[in-house]
Amino acid sequence: MIILAVVSLFLILSVLLQEGNSDGLSGSIAGGAEQLFGKKRGRGYQGILNKITIVTAVLFIILSLALVAMGK
Repeated sequence: MIILAVVSLFLILSVLLQEGNSDGLSGSIAGGAEQLFGKKRGRGYQGILNKITIVTAVLFIILSLALVAMGK
Protein backbone atom coordinates (compact mmCIF):
# COMPACT_ATOMS: atom_id res chain seq x y z
CA MET A 1 0.00 0.00 0.00
CA ILE A 2 2.87 2.38 0.79
CA ILE A 3 4.50 1.74 -2.59
CA LEU A 4 1.16 2.42 -4.32
CA ALA A 5 0.83 5.71 -2.43
CA VAL A 6 4.34 6.81 -3.46
CA VAL A 7 3.72 5.85 -7.11
CA SER A 8 0.43 7.75 -6.99
CA LEU A 9 2.19 10.89 -5.75
CA PHE A 10 4.81 10.63 -8.51
CA LEU A 11 2.03 10.18 -11.09
CA ILE A 12 0.13 13.21 -9.82
CA LEU A 13 3.27 15.37 -9.80
CA SER A 14 4.39 14.30 -13.26
CA VAL A 15 0.95 15.08 -14.73
CA LEU A 16 0.75 18.46 -13.00
CA LEU A 17 4.23 19.50 -14.17
CA GLN A 18 3.48 18.89 -17.85
CA GLU A 19 2.61 21.72 -20.20
CA GLY A 20 -1.02 22.08 -21.17
CA ASN A 21 -2.25 21.75 -24.72
CA SER A 22 -3.87 25.12 -25.35
CA ASP A 23 -4.72 24.50 -29.01
CA GLY A 24 -8.17 23.21 -28.19
CA LEU A 25 -10.15 20.79 -30.33
CA SER A 26 -9.14 22.29 -33.67
CA GLY A 27 -5.44 22.07 -32.82
CA SER A 28 -5.72 18.46 -31.80
CA ILE A 29 -7.39 17.52 -35.08
CA ALA A 30 -5.27 19.60 -37.44
CA GLY A 31 -1.89 19.55 -35.74
CA GLY A 32 -2.05 16.15 -34.08
CA ALA A 33 0.11 14.37 -36.64
CA GLU A 34 2.74 17.09 -36.55
CA GLN A 35 2.95 16.96 -32.79
CA LEU A 36 2.99 13.16 -32.71
CA PHE A 37 5.71 12.77 -35.31
CA GLY A 38 7.62 15.96 -34.53
CA LYS A 39 11.37 15.94 -33.99
CA LYS A 40 11.30 17.35 -30.47
CA ARG A 41 8.83 14.81 -29.07
CA GLY A 42 11.24 12.75 -26.96
CA ARG A 43 13.84 15.39 -26.13
CA GLY A 44 14.22 17.84 -23.33
CA TYR A 45 12.34 18.31 -20.11
CA GLN A 46 8.89 17.55 -21.52
CA GLY A 47 10.07 14.31 -23.13
CA ILE A 48 11.55 13.07 -19.89
CA LEU A 49 8.43 14.10 -18.00
CA ASN A 50 6.28 12.27 -20.53
CA LYS A 51 8.29 9.06 -20.08
CA ILE A 52 8.11 9.37 -16.28
CA THR A 53 4.33 9.76 -16.53
CA ILE A 54 3.99 6.65 -18.69
CA VAL A 55 6.17 4.54 -16.39
CA THR A 56 4.40 5.66 -13.24
CA ALA A 57 0.97 5.10 -14.81
CA VAL A 58 1.93 1.54 -15.77
CA LEU A 59 3.33 0.92 -12.27
CA PHE A 60 0.14 2.30 -10.74
CA ILE A 61 -2.04 -0.04 -12.79
CA ILE A 62 0.14 -3.09 -12.08
CA LEU A 63 0.30 -2.39 -8.35
CA SER A 64 -3.44 -1.76 -8.17
CA LEU A 65 -4.20 -5.04 -9.93
CA ALA A 66 -1.73 -6.88 -7.69
CA LEU A 67 -3.39 -5.49 -4.55
CA VAL A 68 -6.82 -6.53 -5.82
CA ALA A 69 -5.53 -10.02 -6.63
CA MET A 70 -3.97 -10.36 -3.18
CA GLY A 71 -7.24 -9.35 -1.54
CA LYS A 72 -9.16 -12.28 -3.05
